[in-house]
Amino acid sequence: MTLSLPLVEPQQQHQQTTTNGEIQEIDIFHFFDVVSDSSDHHYLNTNNIDNDNNSKKNKGGGDSFTNISSGVYKKIMQEWKILEKHLPDSIYVRVYENRIDLLRAVIIGAAGTPYHDGLYFFDLAFPPDYPARPPFVYYRSFGLRINPNLYANGRVCLSLLNTWPGKRSEKWNSSESTVLQVLVSIQALVLNEKPYYNEPGNGVLPGRVIWERKSNAYSENVFFLSCKTMLFLLRTPPKHFEGFVASHFREKASVILSACNAYINGQVRIGFYKNDGSCSNCNSSPVDASEKFKGIMGQLYPELVSGFKRNGASLGNFLDQLKQPVEKKRVSLKGKTALKTKKSGFASMVFGKLKKVLGLKKKSKRGKSGVKKKGS
Repeated sequence: MTLSLPLVEPQQQHQQTTTNGEIQEIDIFHFFDVVSDSSDHHYLNTNNIDNDNNSKKNKGGGDSFTNISSGVYKKIMQEWKILEKHLPDSIYVRVYENRIDLLRAVIIGAAGTPYHDGLYFFDLAFPPDYPARPPFVYYRSFGLRINPNLYANGRVCLSLLNTWPGKRSEKWNSSESTVLQVLVSIQALVLNEKPYYNEPGNGVLPGRVIWERKSNAYSENVFFLSCKTMLFLLRTPPKHFEGFVASHFREKASVILSACNAYINGQVRIGFYKNDGSCSNCNSSPVDASEKFKGIMGQLYPELVSGFKRNGASLGNFLDQLKQPVEKKRVSLKGKTALKTKKSGFASMVFGKLKKVLGLKKKSKRGKSGVKKKGS
């Protein structure tokens, strides 16, 4: 049976003039689009729905997705139209012409949160009796748990999805709830400023200073894992988002790396480095970054630089910024005064790993001819 799908404008291009005066065609990545290949979708095999949600398999459910007269088919088409018209500028969606029961979305992490400038992908599947039940949602986690509501196995806990207890008004309502509402709720309620408090019980008892300290430590780890997620996405971007992922991180690389430096140096609290390349209250109220955070970010930072560089980002002088000013001390050697230089241990570690990642070699102690210099 031929499916009657809503018409979506094909991928468009617009022209941009380069610095050399050449005209270059640039693809416009639509917020909503219909694609064909769903081969890497988590719910491609419907058994995943049963495994993820511990539900019994629904036999014969496929008819509701192919019969254009069915209520399920019509409801999904309504969802498509809502998404096409009302998606915010931080969420992109792809649906599948041959599998209308499947959907993929990416949410851009919001400014003011430890998720800022990151990309977070979700695979959704409509149940055969939709909208009687909410869609199934799987977070593409790469095995990392970046939020109390987002498990390393991809499970998403949210009252609106009926995967977490909540008030009746917070749960799925078959007559009112939509996929758009699900996506916006994940962005606003899950990927928020202080995700530590998403865990039930955190912050309930007295002791605000202690809770805030734990919250800051949790946000440090969230930012670290979000940066790791960026590297995973650059290596294996989801289908139909390859160009989007590459373009996004080319554009945001400098901001992300600047934020890393600001957080490590205690210039601003995690999440509050602004997207325009500045930070609020920089240097005015120092923040104590934990030694653990400095250590793990020191290991990851060179990999980020290398990954962004391979992706074609213009990194400017980020390599030079790693060469921290040399601290000079005067010491006495046999009655004579000499200068002793000492590099910051953290900067030395980062720069040393960066040179290794980028394939840079240390200067040889030998002369150009390969023979030791006289006196060595």
